[in-house]
Amino acid sequence: MQKKKWSTLLLSLAMVSAVATACGSNNNNGESSPSASSSPSAASESPSPSASQESASPSSEAPAEKVTIKIYYPTADKTELRALEDDKIKRFTEKYPNVTVVPDDWQYNVNEIGIKMAANEAPTFFNTFATEAKMLVEKGWAADITDLWNNYEYKDQINPVLQSQFNLDGKVYGVTQKGYVTTTIVNKKMLDDKGVPVPSYDWTWDDMLNTAKAVADPKKGIAGIAPMGKGNEAGWNWTNFLFEAGGDIQTVADGKVTAAFNSDAGAKALDFYKKLRWEANAIPQDWALDWGAATGAFAQGRSAMVIAGAEGPLQQALQAGFKPEDILVYPMPAAQAGGKHTGVLGGDYLVINPNASPAEQKAAFDYITFDYFSDSYLTSLEKNIQDFKAKGQYFVPAHLDYYKADSEYGKKVQAILAKYDNVYKYADESNALLDGKPEAQYSTQDYYGTMTTVIQESFTKKGTDSKKQLDVAAKSMQDKFYNAIKVQ
Repeated sequence: MQKKKWSTLLLSLAMVSAVATACGSNNNNGESSPSASSSPSAASESPSPSASQESASPSSEAPAEKVTIKIYYPTADKTELRALEDDKIKRFTEKYPNVTVVPDDWQYNVNEIGIKMAANEAPTFFNTFATEAKMLVEKGWAADITDLWNNYEYKDQINPVLQSQFNLDGKVYGVTQKGYVTTTIVNKKMLDDKGVPVPSYDWTWDDMLNTAKAVADPKKGIAGIAPMGKGNEAGWNWTNFLFEAGGDIQTVADGKVTAAFNSDAGAKALDFYKKLRWEANAIPQDWALDWGAATGAFAQGRSAMVIAGAEGPLQQALQAGFKPEDILVYPMPAAQAGGKHTGVLGGDYLVINPNASPAEQKAAFDYITFDYFSDSYLTSLEKNIQDFKAKGQYFVPAHLDYYKADSEYGKKVQAILAKYDNVYKYADESNALLDGKPEAQYSTQDYYGTMTTVIQESFTKKGTDSKKQLDVAAKSMQDKFYNAIKVQ
């Protein structure tokens, strides 16, 4: 839900290049708000780095055999993205005249994929998201593309944080496009102005609590942190802490989905939220904030911290008058010292249909990777930065892209970004600590909504019993949603 400004930014970037590959993150360049369980994260709304006449070389020479592939294609309402995809189809078929490309605008849905596969109606490759890897592989609905991957000349430059979600048991079953890991964005200027020490990037819940408490000034309407407290975003924000405590949303076994968030880890995470509210008095007095209101409070200097994918809040804050050195992007805090800095991972992936012939799979792989690592994107990137600078604006690059930041291509991107003082720079120390965990596979939005009710009760009533609250919520999820799911 974060995404409109950043999506517009990426779309304009792609229009300069005149081509797109699908997206991310959170956010939403990947990002930011919870992605629905029936469709990939909102990152897919934005095209990825693209090429014009100079696309990166595919994995090997085009197959001589004539083949037809049905490709993942934007829906009818996304006219700009369709135009970009049409351009890509044109360029691809010029290079591979033996391949006929047929658009298919079916969007992945966990409740439909089995039917599509059984009827042999699934496209040659389709979009999906990070939560689906294990299920798709176990069901035999994702092709083993290990050989194609091993022959791909740029495989070692692909972002491992994102790609690893579809690498299972030493085999590769999908290709990453773009994604995000949820972060905490910190107003360093506000901390400095109040004489509050800036915590280490390797921080903990206690560090977050103490920092938020020290910088908050409730009488002046200043919050130390603005956890989202309205809409499904509230449940999504809290899930980061569930993961950091070692908990899970649900388990899937013996064909059944079972609620798992009412665990000791869940109670620990909910207790921490209550500390922010009641012990530190560090959240906004009007805490019922959705994504836009929470990130807006941060951009307006009314909260020192906000939890989201990085790009949207950064863009808002910089447009509101902050300078890049005023804002820091942190990994999520570890529950305790030495723990992982786990944040909800969202991302978009493309998976090849295992029912496709080897020649069709090869053509699909070449199409998926056709515009990756292209030189023309570098040209368009620099032009966009220059345009932003001419307008007196700051440019916020993607936090997590399909390529590694330290890869040869990533270094080319970084070299361009480093040339300009209007580009936001992410700290390497912070990035090195990022740890992503995918959302739940089933009824994700229903779970987020259920947890939002729990969070609102926790922020309203002091002294509630976290374990009892979660037990009631888990039973509700089980009775209303999970019991109806039959995993085959």
